[in-house]
Amino acid sequence: MFYVYCIESTQVAGHTTIGFTQNPKQRLLDHNRGCNPSTAPLTPWKLKGYIAFDSKQGAMDFESYLKTGSGRAFRKRRLW
Repeated sequence: MFYVYCIESTQVAGHTTIGFTQNPKQRLLDHNRGCNPSTAPLTPWKLKGYIAFDSKQGAMDFESYLKTGSGRAFRKRRLW
């Protein structure tokens, strides 16, 4: 399974990041360890939620959509 996840910084309220992975819990640990240079300055992070997909391409496409303007609006209204 592949997952599209949303994490939120506990340091900066309202700052979220979207990504995809095969293991959301491990990915959250990686973000909190500072393994990702773009999220390291805003640690610690908390997992807001994730959605499972049976294909990598489906997860990548949904992640890309959530990062667009209409995807951000959808995310705020319907997801996290």
